[in-house]
Amino acid sequence: MRRMGERADTAFKTTGSKWLLPVSEYLGFPLDQVNFLACQLFALAAAFWFRLYLSPSHANPLVRHAVATLLGIAFLIFCFGWSVSVLILLGYDCVMEKKILDSKMYSMVTAMGYLTVCQVSRVFIYNYGILSTDFSGPLMIVTQKITTLAFQLHDGMCKKSEQLTPEQKLLAINVRPSLIEYLSYNLNFLSVLVGPCSNYMDYIDFIEGRHISQRLRQHSGTCNGQNGYDKTPNPSPLNAVCKKLLVCSGCMLFFLVVTRSLPITYNVDPDFVSHAPFLTRLIYAFFSIQAARPKFYFAWTLADAVNNAAGFGFLGMDENGKPSWDLICNLNILGIETATSFKTFIDNWNIRTGIWLKTVCYDRAPKHRLALTFILSALWHGVYPGYYFTFITAIPITMAARAIRRSVRHYFLGSRGLKLVYDILTWAATQLAICYTVMPFLLLAVEPTLVYYRSMYFHVHIISILAAIALHRKHKPKDPSATTKTFSSASSSSSSCSAQCQPVHSNNNDKVD
Repeated sequence: MRRMGERADTAFKTTGSKWLLPVSEYLGFPLDQVNFLACQLFALAAAFWFRLYLSPSHANPLVRHAVATLLGIAFLIFCFGWSVSVLILLGYDCVMEKKILDSKMYSMVTAMGYLTVCQVSRVFIYNYGILSTDFSGPLMIVTQKITTLAFQLHDGMCKKSEQLTPEQKLLAINVRPSLIEYLSYNLNFLSVLVGPCSNYMDYIDFIEGRHISQRLRQHSGTCNGQNGYDKTPNPSPLNAVCKKLLVCSGCMLFFLVVTRSLPITYNVDPDFVSHAPFLTRLIYAFFSIQAARPKFYFAWTLADAVNNAAGFGFLGMDENGKPSWDLICNLNILGIETATSFKTFIDNWNIRTGIWLKTVCYDRAPKHRLALTFILSALWHGVYPGYYFTFITAIPITMAARAIRRSVRHYFLGSRGLKLVYDILTWAATQLAICYTVMPFLLLAVEPTLVYYRSMYFHVHIISILAAIALHRKHKPKDPSATTKTFSSASSSSSSCSAQCQPVHSNNNDKVD
């Protein structure tokens, strides 16, 4: 897989604009990454302008929809070229046809089918030498949005109220979006490149100027507007944006100093695998995976900052009475790095994708919800074999982690010292299990994945399968909802950001990733 700094054929592979090629050559970064970063920084500046000069008090919703859409399309063209932009528009316009209301599965099959075709073509075109920011990213985000919209439309227009869960009732859409609303929701410049996927009604409230006032009223416990909040200025997102940009700066610095010196591919280097002791290989795998995370932290945190700068993402007032801008945050870095269980890690990683998987699959699948959700997640990510190794491996690990926690944890709750020992052991086990699980996700192909797993003697596979089988028989869940809670949507205290990322009006505490 191409690493940062290998520039021999970067310009040739880049399908978007080459205006910044001199900058790419000067900095030593691939052109596709330079284009992406330039668009996101421009989006940040445009977001401030959008909030200050194109606010609902200065422009009507139609103008805001149009500007957001046109800027989003311009970013797509700049990063990926005209053809991909047209493909995204043509491929998904059909989903907004009448059948979207007749069958929610029609939209799911169409969207996922179209995405899969594009992912397959991507494999054959680049032959595993993928661009780090190619057209599949926006396509994956649009897939999330169109399927979310389809299911929420179906809930609101084709189902009876008693057939819906409380959360589905709150998110149901009762009026079919207009064309400009549909295009704006899917292609707006705030989230078109890297997300996150938001609920349709939250986005429409933002465009029409109700986004913040509604949450302020909910915080005060009234819904009639007679609380004084409507007469006060909206809270400024400036502090939240600055904090998130500071996190981005730290992640970029870490990437430049540390990540590039710990390449993932060295885990399957023949000489390293043949001569390094098992413990050395295990330690290098651990640190190389840890070092690979900041690039994801950077992209998702910057995207969150862009949305906040435009005035989108206001969650409400926190317990200290300060404004929280984490409605659509996509990760909780502290929760990830200190996770003491597989579930906690999942709850804090790619949060909005987890909510999407829960909304369209986990909550609706009649049976085998865990397996189906992991399979959908793998399909959504792409067709590289490494993705399927990762998500299939995650199933027994999740089951084993659940069983071990039920069987062992209560023995360590008698004192602070024992609890600390338990937390340290489970942290180390979780981080090593995550490292083992996601390595194929980064290696992509079958051969390097098998080389890595053979070098690790498949030890996590063997341990997790044996633990899941042995402990499942010994301790069966007393509460049928226990399985659902394995994928709770940030209801537990283990993830404060996960909890904050739920819509204010949602009372359902289940999530999946």
